[in-house]
Amino acid sequence: MDFMNKTLKLITLSLCISACGLSIKEKAKNKEVKQYVGWWVYGEGQHIFKDENTLEEWELTFPNENTKELVDLYLAVCEMEYYPMECMMQGNLQKDTLIVTNFEILHIQGCEE
Repeated sequence: MDFMNKTLKLITLSLCISACGLSIKEKAKNKEVKQYVGWWVYGEGQHIFKDENTLEEWELTFPNENTKELVDLYLAVCEMEYYPMECMMQGNLQKDTLIVTNFEILHIQGCEE
């Protein structure tokens, strides 16, 4: 009888773990990383992205990046605030904020590539 109880508990535990795994996968699908091409604009401490296809504007957050280094990079490339930098952003859109997981600068003014 003791063996039967242990087996039943093991099966129940396995089912709970499986159910949790499915729930995590469903949440991950909702936060699917997508690619957006457009313009990154920085000014007065705020990062904005304007989508090339829809012309919608979203606030940018970079959870995996150092904020000071991002500002330094932007200013080194654009040489001033509010100058649009053509970029490809990868991330997920949540309401009016694009949470960036990766980005690539597509064009730098003065460079022919």
